[in-house]
Amino acid sequence: MLAIALAVPTFLLLALTTLGRLPTFQWWARACEFPRLQLATLALLTGIAWLFADPQWRAWGLAGCAIVIAVQTYRILPWTWLWPIQVKKAVPGMDERCVTLLIANVLTPNRNAKGLVDQILAQDPDIVLTLESDQWWQDQLDAALEAKWPYTLKVPLDNLYGMHLYSRLPLEEAKIEWLIQDDIPSFHMWVALPCGDQVRLHTLHPRPPAPNESEESLWRDAELLLVGKHIHQSEEPTLLAGDLNDVAWSRTTRRFCRVSGMLDPRRGRGMFSTFHASYPWLRWPLDHLFVSEHFTLNHMQRLKPFGSDHLPILAKVCFRPSRADEHEPPEADGDDREKARDTIHEAKRRDQDD
Repeated sequence: MLAIALAVPTFLLLALTTLGRLPTFQWWARACEFPRLQLATLALLTGIAWLFADPQWRAWGLAGCAIVIAVQTYRILPWTWLWPIQVKKAVPGMDERCVTLLIANVLTPNRNAKGLVDQILAQDPDIVLTLESDQWWQDQLDAALEAKWPYTLKVPLDNLYGMHLYSRLPLEEAKIEWLIQDDIPSFHMWVALPCGDQVRLHTLHPRPPAPNESEESLWRDAELLLVGKHIHQSEEPTLLAGDLNDVAWSRTTRRFCRVSGMLDPRRGRGMFSTFHASYPWLRWPLDHLFVSEHFTLNHMQRLKPFGSDHLPILAKVCFRPSRADEHEPPEADGDDREKARDTIHEAKRRDQDD
């Protein structure tokens, strides 16, 4: 009886692991890329239970669990302390070459602005980026931040895709763009560092693949890959930040890194999972910061909950182009470039057809 009871979760774990590998944009397959840590943990517990099952079926059950653990661990291992770091550690000093960013998805209905503002004032970042911020959030943030962070970009929206940026560092050529869908904004600008250099900053919050949002990941994937292509072509010192509604280890995010040549400061340091703030056992990294090879990392940390379903994340990176050759940026092959091109073309074609 125990073997029969364990066969069901083992089959489900294998099925979810297989779905995550299917080459499709469908939300139910792409969502299977998110809970890899949770699936690996469940497979481990199920495997332990199989040790007490009928010997006739034990080997099959253990083999199924082992496959799940191997596949899931293979994908998430780079975001653990067991992996070499991808972005080198910054040396102390030279703060005039550094920039600190705080990224927070505020959750539009959440009205605990003080909980976030208090953390912003305590951490004193150079740039604050909020996602899902509507007009009410803009009013609260303006009153609390504009005096000290006077350089701003603002798009208050009620559709969960509002975006606000507050900076104490001057912004040049700051633009609001609607890259793939006309109700999803993104910000693009140059940031002037105190040392006199300028670095490029892109901020994104694409639509997630979910039943109540989008039946497919096409729009999210296309927006991320489109920006990735521009980053690669420009070869400029670049930062990309935002809630990408995708996990660090997904097929799309890994392809974005190869297409753009961007580095992930979390690799070799930890997952820094930010969603869901209320359920530590069901949490994965949705809020991201990627850097080009011109940067090193001073520190990165999650901050305290403030009523949103996301935890804020804080990172300090330093512009050190002289250390660029210490990094090994990922590189795209022909298949990556072709798939990126096809994804962007398909998203734009469908948008025009609609």
